[in-house]
Amino acid sequence: MIHTDIKELNEKIQRESAFVDILRLEMNKVIVGQKHMVDRLMIGLLSNGHILLEGVPGLAKTLAIKSLANIIDARFSRIQFTPDLLPADLLGTLIYSQKKEEFIVRKGPIFANFILADEINRSPAKVQSALLEAMQERQVTIGDTTYKLDEPFLVLATQNPIEQEGTYPLPEAQIDRFMLKVVISYPDKEEEKMILRQNIQNEFPKTSTILKPADIMNARAVVREVYLDEKIENYITDIVFASRYPEKYKLERFTGMISYGGSPRASINLALASKAYAFIKRRGYVIPEDVRAIAHDVMRHRIGLSYEAEAENITTEEIINAILNAVEVP
Repeated sequence: MIHTDIKELNEKIQRESAFVDILRLEMNKVIVGQKHMVDRLMIGLLSNGHILLEGVPGLAKTLAIKSLANIIDARFSRIQFTPDLLPADLLGTLIYSQKKEEFIVRKGPIFANFILADEINRSPAKVQSALLEAMQERQVTIGDTTYKLDEPFLVLATQNPIEQEGTYPLPEAQIDRFMLKVVISYPDKEEEKMILRQNIQNEFPKTSTILKPADIMNARAVVREVYLDEKIENYITDIVFASRYPEKYKLERFTGMISYGGSPRASINLALASKAYAFIKRRGYVIPEDVRAIAHDVMRHRIGLSYEAEAENITTEEIINAILNAVEVP
């Protein structure tokens, strides 16, 4: 019985995920390389999760999300986070209209489908929490009225690696709201040459609009249907539990290194991201490789390192690698 269902589901996913290849082609017109970032953007979009991007300036982060908004015919807002930004600059405010003799609402840039929160760690906690509340609740309160935000709603926040002056690191509880934390690095030499050529031509390539926001909402519903076997569920919970209790998974050397492990959000996001990963690979069921492919992005911001780990130069990447090697693959 279940085999015929899987076969039907597979065919359905094959049909429904046809747009993934076209979307990739459109993104490749303007983004050279950065395949990992483009795939993670798609995963966030299809599984209704927000993304935190870390990388030095100039790696096409703004261009990527702007292009994605254009391909999907969605509204795009870019908000540059600065130390003097106020929550009202983000959410909007009430303005007194002398003509109407009443307060009217002026909505802020948060009212869009795609939000690029540039250098989120440059703003104080008040502004960060205003954004994170909107991300979590998908609504904004101005005065005493609550407004629902449009769907799809995707926040892509960027932060420069923390060692820089004048930054406010995001608190753990807020970082946990991000489904994925993606670390992006420089392009290789060949890609750099292509970027150079592209940018000195007379005309910069443009993306075409090929999808509507409704198409993304439909695709999200289909992503939820991707089959996740109980063995894979156990695998996911084992990975998250190993980050909390490493000694139970023969990882005693990390016992004093981890100050806190992944929260239940880590398990949920690992399952959803694995389903979206299977979907963009055009498969109707999740395999352990999907979980392993996405594990670093889901887990890297959810494991806290103790002073001991920092003293010994142990990174979260190392811990995740050790967990993936220690946990039995179904």
